[in-house]
Amino acid sequence: MAADHILAIDQGTTSTRAMLFSAAGDCDIVAQQELEQFYPEDGWVEHDPEEIWQAVINVCRQVLAQAAKKGIQVAGIGITNQRETTVVWDRTTSEPIYRAIVWQDRRTADFCDELRHAGHETQVAAATGLLIDPYFSATKLRWILDRVPDARKRAEAGELAFGTIDSFLLWRLTGGQVHATDVTNASRTMLYNIHQLQWDEKLLKLLDIPTTLLPTVKDCADDYGKTEPELFGTALPIGGIAGDQQAAAIGQGCIVAGMIKSTYGTGCFMLLNTGKEPCQSRHRLLTTIAYRVKGETSYALEGSIFVAGSAIQWLRDGLKLIKKTRDIEGLVAALPTNRGVYMVPAFTGLGAPHWDPHARGAIFGLTRDTGIPEIARATLESVGYQTVDLMTAMKKDVAAGSWTLRVDGGMAENDWFLQFLADILDMPVERPHNTETTALGAAWLAAVQFGLLPSLTVAAEYWQSAARFTVQIDSDSRAALLRGWQSAVSRVASERT
Repeated sequence: MAADHILAIDQGTTSTRAMLFSAAGDCDIVAQQELEQFYPEDGWVEHDPEEIWQAVINVCRQVLAQAAKKGIQVAGIGITNQRETTVVWDRTTSEPIYRAIVWQDRRTADFCDELRHAGHETQVAAATGLLIDPYFSATKLRWILDRVPDARKRAEAGELAFGTIDSFLLWRLTGGQVHATDVTNASRTMLYNIHQLQWDEKLLKLLDIPTTLLPTVKDCADDYGKTEPELFGTALPIGGIAGDQQAAAIGQGCIVAGMIKSTYGTGCFMLLNTGKEPCQSRHRLLTTIAYRVKGETSYALEGSIFVAGSAIQWLRDGLKLIKKTRDIEGLVAALPTNRGVYMVPAFTGLGAPHWDPHARGAIFGLTRDTGIPEIARATLESVGYQTVDLMTAMKKDVAAGSWTLRVDGGMAENDWFLQFLADILDMPVERPHNTETTALGAAWLAAVQFGLLPSLTVAAEYWQSAARFTVQIDSDSRAALLRGWQSAVSRVASERT
């Protein structure tokens, strides 16, 4: 039997999954393991890289064992990952010298303020398409070099390696033979020139980052070596890597300029494909690489919301207002209105287009009869309102677009939320038949590399809509809701922005 399936590794912020896909995008087997997060100080978020590594091995072995029982032959591996999360490890032992600093982490906010006040944001934006923010990898990497004993000295001596999670996993999977990343992950470090497609020497000098730390940057569909045979019983080739949001855009079939998707996972990330030329945002969005395949680069505009699904987790695990995440849909559906309650989930600051790392969350409009349903509804609505902020900025930056939003991620299973999203955006919202678009995108990249698919264009033809939500409220109602949101956001904005 021909090897015609792809093992996709989806290493996310709250869990690690392995999924087996056919080239047509059918998902046959899934294994998942939850991931612990650590909060050592206010605004700090960390992961244990060893826990991530062990989870990847566990879920991959589970999927491969089931595949063997079914007689399915695996052609190779595609990887997608939480972006910006930063790891530094010893090249000899492969052991991390510090925990992984997660993309949500805000510890370098003051240093980012210093860089902005010194006038460096124009330089950073021109080279990388990014704004200066703790979100990106560069200042996290510098923090590790400055704070971990002897780290800078060892880095300059070539003893250490830096990578985002994809790069760390690739190093471990190949037994330290391959230190590489793809262009999408590189473009999120705040160190990579997205026009010249190389590490930016001026930014490396500005941030005092030794080049000896950096991985080789490859296309998304490329030869990333093979796994150590003892890991899975055979040496599997690795043929695709992309950061989670770019992978989701591929899995959503958004490979034509003007197509737009939004993923609602831990955070919310909206990508608008802008084609072969980068579009520099005038409204504080990010210009990023969507993907690079067979030597051709496609770009995107991106808006990032730091808290989406994690706000629902907070209701469940922090406040214990709901027992299960899926309970929230029935809870809020019975309410005719939000009763004037607004939540701004700025737990780790506000993302695009506000970019306020010092803002903190708040709930407004509480009265004596406010209960759990109102707070739950305000939490769901906050994600929709933040999406409006992103979409408004995108429409100002790009005159032409499909203006139909394709959605995925855990929150996309909530019909009430998607109807509210269509209403508040004033545009149709589509949920795909296969909502595992992030892992699917990684699988499709690997399938192109291995020759199972001729191109991403052919892959996108497999995309199917499962549900379409259209606008059901009037413009006056929408405007009133948005005025309440804008008032709430203005009240949490920090004076330091």
